[in-house]
Amino acid sequence: MSPAIALLLYGSAVATLGPRVLRGLTHRGSAPRLGAIAWAVAIGAALTAWVVAAIMLTTEFATYWGHPKEALRVCFAILWVPIHVRGGAAGQAISFAVAALVATATFALVARAVGVGMSMGRRTRAHARAVRLVGRRVPGVGAVVLDSPERQAYCLPGRPDIIVVTSAALAALTTEQLAAVLAHERAHLSGRHAPMTAALSAIATALPGLRLMTVGAAEITRLLEMCADDRAAEAHGSLPLLGGLLAIVGIAEPAPPGALAVAGTAVLARAERLVDPVGAVRRATTCTALVGVIAIMVTGLALAAATFVVAARCC
Repeated sequence: MSPAIALLLYGSAVATLGPRVLRGLTHRGSAPRLGAIAWAVAIGAALTAWVVAAIMLTTEFATYWGHPKEALRVCFAILWVPIHVRGGAAGQAISFAVAALVATATFALVARAVGVGMSMGRRTRAHARAVRLVGRRVPGVGAVVLDSPERQAYCLPGRPDIIVVTSAALAALTTEQLAAVLAHERAHLSGRHAPMTAALSAIATALPGLRLMTVGAAEITRLLEMCADDRAAEAHGSLPLLGGLLAIVGIAEPAPPGALAVAGTAVLARAERLVDPVGAVRRATTCTALVGVIAIMVTGLALAAATFVVAARCC
């Protein structure tokens, strides 16, 4: 079996089995940081395998399209035997068509993902500029206050980063609850969660039919919210954070693109987690299982990288 086909099958296996295995291990939020890493590794492993396979097929397409040299044939013979070496005219046509299709599809998907990411970035920056213009600073509040009847609190990455609290949320929160909510948003900013979720959203939009991408993007966002909850609860306690979540839950308007809202994702699951924390034994068991899954996927990634390096050096 050629390495290109093996990589395609490996990526497909991760994309098919990954969501089932990882959702079972991360749905409770026992180890949110490690769970988010596991989802990210699964997405990265599948994409890396597919991209490396696409590069091989695209190179084959370019080699055939141009004037193939014997040196290139020898180079890629180490990795695979192209179809058109042994086949006749039909084999050449199939090889050429498959390589051309893979090259075109890969370029289209990458272009779409980059376009979605750039569009989200522009909208996030535009909203941040608007907030700076119309928002106001209130003494004792470490955030920009935006006059609005909607109870919202969210952060926007940028230069500088911004935490936004609406006037309605400010009126609904106690001093302790506000401190916990702001600590939650600061944890998002210090952890650079927003760029990660934006990139995952772009990938999920470009590949809407793949559950690993769509479910993975949603699960990582949920787990990062739990990570921020843990940071805020460590500093201010679980009860003030829980009260803050419940005080601003049920907003009618979603947070702007690129923003992470404290009460915008999986509030019920997070509230249950704050009320009934996961025990040490279950956390240790989950961590062990996640480390094993990550090790398996990293091994596949290493093999994909080694395959690509061998091909590059040979050429």
